[in-house]
Amino acid sequence: MELQGMPTSEMPIFGNTLKLMKFWSYLFVHNWRRYSALIPFGLINVTQYVDIYLSTESLPFIIRNVYLAVLFTNTLVRGILLSLCRGHYERFLELLKGYYLQLLNSTDKHISQLVTEATQLSNSIGRINLLMGTCTCIGFVTYPIFGSERVLPYGMHVPGIDKYASPYFEIFFVVQAIMAPMGCCMYIPYTNLVVTFTLFAILMCRVLQHKLRNLQHLPLSRVRQEIIWCIQYQVKLAGLVDAMNELNTNLHLVEFLCFGAMLCVLLFSLIIAQTIAQTIIVIAYMVMIFANSVVLYYVANELYFQSLYISIAAYESNWMDFDVETQKTLKFLIMRSQKPLAILVGGVYPMNLKMLQSLLNVIYSFFTLLRRIYG
Repeated sequence: MELQGMPTSEMPIFGNTLKLMKFWSYLFVHNWRRYSALIPFGLINVTQYVDIYLSTESLPFIIRNVYLAVLFTNTLVRGILLSLCRGHYERFLELLKGYYLQLLNSTDKHISQLVTEATQLSNSIGRINLLMGTCTCIGFVTYPIFGSERVLPYGMHVPGIDKYASPYFEIFFVVQAIMAPMGCCMYIPYTNLVVTFTLFAILMCRVLQHKLRNLQHLPLSRVRQEIIWCIQYQVKLAGLVDAMNELNTNLHLVEFLCFGAMLCVLLFSLIIAQTIAQTIIVIAYMVMIFANSVVLYYVANELYFQSLYISIAAYESNWMDFDVETQKTLKFLIMRSQKPLAILVGGVYPMNLKMLQSLLNVIYSFFTLLRRIYG
């Protein structure tokens, strides 16, 4: 396939992520598949909250239904955001595609190796996330089977109908089982998309570091021109990260809150699970939610530090051999690089492992409080 004629959805670094989004018409195309997922999900999500409000079931069922309602809301927000901001995402992907093709066409063997490593890492993370999402969907459907009472995979309230009476129970069960993989195709690909965006920004940081460390191998007459190229590339990198924040920062805030609520509820569900099978399934839920969030925070943390390493790479060059004007140009690049590039939550807080640690501390405090009240 000609690189210049490569469709955006076929970029190797995204693996199957963009293909899934194109199939469900969240990006690149607009057809009925989008609505076949969003409308049923929206209706069920509304009935979930009504069911929680009117519920007379035991606390374990209510706790599980709260978790599922929050997860459905998070999934629905992702799908709606992609649908409403489709043009913005597609323009951003075209911008990223241009930078990606530039790196693919590079004759520098080290840069080619960096691109290969980033592509392999992105594809591996994508496959692992899809595998965990599939296991979670199976858990949603099988969880009720191991319970001591008749229960649907997701709580829902239908006025005038006893959802536990046949044949309504069987019909609702089949419909909800079919919707599980549809939700997975809304939730997981979006995580993979954001992770790949961040990994590509990290790749650009590493390319800059490589260019700056190689200044000592260039003739002195070409060094200043190379530094100017690095400054221009750094401006492109900063613009890419700003565009990422503009697209995702508000959703990161929503997911920050949803993650806290879901993990707290799952911890509580773990201590009130009635059977070993239910305990195993709850643990699988926790692993999926936690792993998805940890990956996001880890790559965002890595971007934060890799952007700082640009100034270190510049300082490690043989700058003392440069003429005064070249040294001033390099100093300007170092000064720009000392402001780290960060993925922001709500446009304010940098997403990193320190923030995740603080969130986990708060979650554990709330979990302890709930456990004492329930006890």
